[in-house]
Formats: sequence, structure tokens, C-alpha cells
Amino acid sequence: MTSFRPFTPADLNRFAKCNLDPLTETYDIGFYLQYYAKWPSLFQVAVDDKGNILGYIMGKTESSPDFFKHSEHYLPWHAHITALTVAPEARRLGIGRILTEKLEAAAEAADTWFVDLFVRKSNEKAIRFYENMGYSVYRVVKDYYGDNVNDPTAHGEDAYDMRKPMKRDKSRKHIRDDGRNHDVQPEDVF
Repeated sequence: MTSFRPFTPADLNRFAKCNLDPLTETYDIGFYLQYYAKWPSLFQVAVDDKGNILGYIMGKTESSPDFFKHSEHYLPWHAHITALTVAPEARRLGIGRILTEKLEAAAEAADTWFVDLFVRKSNEKAIRFYENMGYSVYRVVKDYYGDNVNDPTAHGEDAYDMRKPMKRDKSRKHIRDDGRNHDVQPEDVF
């Protein structure tokens, strides 16, 4: 049986199965602890009955700095999914969906405009997963990923900046239907 709970620092020693996926971004210990300290409600884990971590999601709430306020790339108060991963043996059981819904509930509680995330353009499974949860491509960030897992000799891989509106965005002001036609550079993204 799978249960869901907030992340604790002791979980860092049990992430290995989840982080072995080549599409999962991994970070140093200090990065995980920063998220735990600043945004605990946006850092959740899924565990089995033996305490093994089957998946996790970590996110944050933020807005662009004030000096960015007059830029077309300014981002208002929103939640961001920094990482979502599920161990290979636990995939297709709804764990990713439940973790994402928990983060979205925390985003609603924080009165954000939307939840966003970045995903490799080549990660078709993840893109379909998010689209099925109501996310859509807002823009394409050119060469966002410094490594291209499909072609190591190529430039960086593009990312889709995907968004899902929260209740606050009644008019869907921060979502667009033609996001795949809007290219930006990594430096335009906060």
C-alpha cells in the first residue's frame, strides 16, 4: 500500500531508486534542504508499507523580481514544480498524479495564479501526463537543458514551459493555446 506524506531530511538517503531515471533532475543535498525549509507543503513523498520512497514532488512559490515587472516575461505569484519522479517499479499506479494534485492543492491554498514546470521537449510521456492533468504549453525555452540526452553532440535541448491555471486565474490570462509557437531564450525565463 502506498501512503503520502511530507518530505523529511531523512528521506534524502532513500531517493536513489527515484533518481536513477536519466530524465530526473538531481540536485545537491543543500538544494533539497532549501526546499524543505522554505516550501515544506510543496515537498511530498510517496512511500510503500516498508518505508521505501516510491516517488516525490518538490516545488516552490515565487514571482519574478520587481525589476522584471515591466518585462513581457514577468511571472506573477505562482507555484513551480521543480521535480516530480516515480521509481520505475511504481509507475502507472497513479502516484505521479496524486503527488501533483497535492502540490496543486498547496498552490491553491497559497492563492497562486498558476502552476508551471519545465519538461524536455523529447519527453513525450511526461508531456502527455501533464496534458492529461490540464497543463498546456505556454512557451518553448530554446536550449534550456545544457545536455541533450538524445544527441550529446547537439546544442542544449528545448524545454516546454507548461502551465495549469489555478482558480485565481478565472480569465485564463496566464495560459495560451498556441504556446508551441512562442519561443524564448533561457535568460528570459525566471
